Amino acid sequence: MTPRRRSTLRAAGLLAALLAAAPGHAAGDPSGIWLTETGDSKVRLARCGAGYCGTLVSVSGKGLDANNPDPALRGRSVVGVQIVNAPNASGDGYSGTLYNPKDGKTYSGTLKMTGPNTVEVSGCVMSVFCKSQTWKRAN
Repeated sequence: MTPRRRSTLRAAGLLAALLAAAPGHAAGDPSGIWLTETGDSKVRLARCGAGYCGTLVSVSGKGLDANNPDPALRGRSVVGVQIVNAPNASGDGYSGTLYNPKDGKTYSGTLKMTGPNTVEVSGCVMSVFCKSQTWKRAN
């Protein structure tokens, strides 16, 4: 084998190793502030263990947790409430739970980067009935 061929094979091997080592996430780190699909709330996603957590940082209207299943929490502001808990790496995203303050329910869910400035958040009931939203990076 010629030195040039050996060099080409080494370069190809290095490229393959780098691609294999790259994370499976479409666009990298989802940390930051995200505008929800409806545009009425902002969520801060941040590292949380091996995954990500999301906390409401702004909402429109009164922003009370009026539908919380715990009556003692129904008068609290939803700003500062963690609504995304996705601690588990799963396929090309993260899985865990999502809290929806609009109905006071917690759903199984996923968080997945779909581009450098978009993230898809999906919540499911009984892993059958699912609803997704695309959030856009606000910062």
